[in-house]
Amino acid sequence: MARIFCAGEALIDMLPGRTDAGDTAFVPHPGGSVFNTAVALGRLGARVALISGVSHDLFGAMLAGGLTASGVETGCLIRSARPTTLAFVTLTDGEARYAFYDEATAGRMLTPDDIPALPPPDATGGALFLGGISLAVEPCASAYEALARREAGRRLIVLDPNIRPGFIADEAAFRARLGRLMALADIVKLSGDDLDWISGPEGEATDRARGLLALGPGLIVLTRGAEGAVALRPAGEVRVPARRAQVVDTVGAGDTFNAGLLASLAAAGALDRAALDAAPDRLIAEALALGVAAAAVNVTRAGANPPWKHELSESET
Repeated sequence: MARIFCAGEALIDMLPGRTDAGDTAFVPHPGGSVFNTAVALGRLGARVALISGVSHDLFGAMLAGGLTASGVETGCLIRSARPTTLAFVTLTDGEARYAFYDEATAGRMLTPDDIPALPPPDATGGALFLGGISLAVEPCASAYEALARREAGRRLIVLDPNIRPGFIADEAAFRARLGRLMALADIVKLSGDDLDWISGPEGEATDRARGLLALGPGLIVLTRGAEGAVALRPAGEVRVPARRAQVVDTVGAGDTFNAGLLASLAAAGALDRAALDAAPDRLIAEALALGVAAAAVNVTRAGANPPWKHELSESET
C-alpha cells in the first residue's frame, strides 16, 4: 500500500477536566492537527509516517508512544531538547477553542535543513499531507513549504490549512503562503470556517470553494458539519450526507475526516494525480463516506480519539 507522510505539528492538548475535589483542571492528551491525522490513518490501517519536531521531554515521550501505539512510523521524527508545544482547550457547547504556547518549541523551530529526504513513492503512488498551525509560524512554516515544493510532482500533495486566526501573527504572509501551497496541492480540504477566512463569507460556499480549483488542485473537499461533505472537481461535484452522532466535542473531527478520505483513496490506488483525476465519482463518494463515518465516531468521544478500522466495520453491522 502507498505510504502517506504527514508533516506538521505534534503537540499536547490540555483538555478541561475536574479534580476529585471538583476543581477545574487540564489533562494532557497527545494532539495537534497533523498528529491526529497520522494517528487516525494508522488506526484505519493505512501505511503512514509522521514528519515533525518532537521533544525529548515527557510530553515528547507521550507523543512518540501514541504514534507507535496507533501504527504510525516514527523514523522521520526530528528529536530535540526543546520543549513541547501546549494547546489549552476550552469547550463551548462541544466546540473547541485553543490557546497555544509555542515559543521556541521542538516543533516550531524546525528549519528546511532538518527535514529528512523521503524515499520515492512506489508503483501505487504516495501522498504528503500537511497543514495546521505549523504553516502559520516560522521557521517551521518555511520548512514545510520547502518540503511541499520538493515533493510536488513526486507524490500527491494534500493540504488542510485548519486555520486558527488567533495564532496567525502575520496575516499577509500566511495568506501568501496558503496561496503558494494551494498552487502545489492536488487535494485541498476546508471547513466552512476555513473557507470563510480565505474567501470571505459572502456567496454560496460551494461556489466560493469551486473558485479555488483555478489555483491548481484537482479536488476541493468542503466539510459542512451536519450537512455532510462535498467534493468539487472541474467536471462536477460529489456529496455525501452526515451521520447521526451524539456529540461530546469536536476536537480532532476534521483531522479524522482527513484520515478516512486518504485511507480510502490509498486503498483504491488513487494516491497520484493521474489516478485521482481519472477516479469515478463513486470512488470519491466512498472516500468522503469513510471520512464522515470516522469523524462521526470521533465526536462521540472526549478529545481526539479516532476509531480503529474494526470499530467502523462493527458500526455498520
